Amino acid sequence: MGLNDPSRGGAPGTEARSLPGHPDGSGQGGVFSGAPGFLTTRLDAVVNWSRENSLWPMPFGTACCAIEMMATAASRYDLARFGMERMSFSPRQADMLICAGRVPYKMASVLRRIWEQMPQPKWAISMGACASSGGVFDAYSMVQGIDTIIPVDVYVPGCPPRPEGLIYGILMIQEKIRRSKPTEDWIAEEDLIEGLPTLSPETVDLIAAPFGNSTNQNRSSGLISTGAVVRPNDRQP
Repeated sequence: MGLNDPSRGGAPGTEARSLPGHPDGSGQGGVFSGAPGFLTTRLDAVVNWSRENSLWPMPFGTACCAIEMMATAASRYDLARFGMERMSFSPRQADMLICAGRVPYKMASVLRRIWEQMPQPKWAISMGACASSGGVFDAYSMVQGIDTIIPVDVYVPGCPPRPEGLIYGILMIQEKIRRSKPTEDWIAEEDLIEGLPTLSPETVDLIAAPFGNSTNQNRSSGLISTGAVVRPNDRQP
């Protein structure tokens, strides 16, 4: 089969062409006749195609959602079908963070440090209700949504989500990569969320104390003086 055989797969936007003829002028050129051929494509299409089909997930499992994440990587669902041949337990060799489970404030600084150690470009999935909004753990010790600590690209609802839900979230990440322009985002900038600033590890450590920083105290009465960080976007007044 030649390069211009339609049955051959390749990156989207590629096109096989051939030179007009042999150097000696004999015969018509073409990849089937042995003439030198070349392949043309768009740079962004090739880069995005390689990125979306070679994601290395960084698992951050803290609760029962992590069990479903493990099942997703097992043989029944087989994440390797989507190019994820391995889970990367080193953030410096990962480009997609999967946070599965509730995150206490004591772990918030760890999550932030792992995210900062991952090279750009990178993406994050919030798996489950606890990671996305705190879930049933509306308590002083739990982060009410990891998007207060790191930027999140895809939220996967459920308690816990089925493996199919996580797979669909990964497919959404791949679609986002497919639509991106890599020539413009070599160094991606994280936008600050109004009322929910990107917290440095030092700042996260300051709010991680279990007593005196209760979000429930803030919600129950604004007259109670506490050392808690103001969170104007809490779900309850």
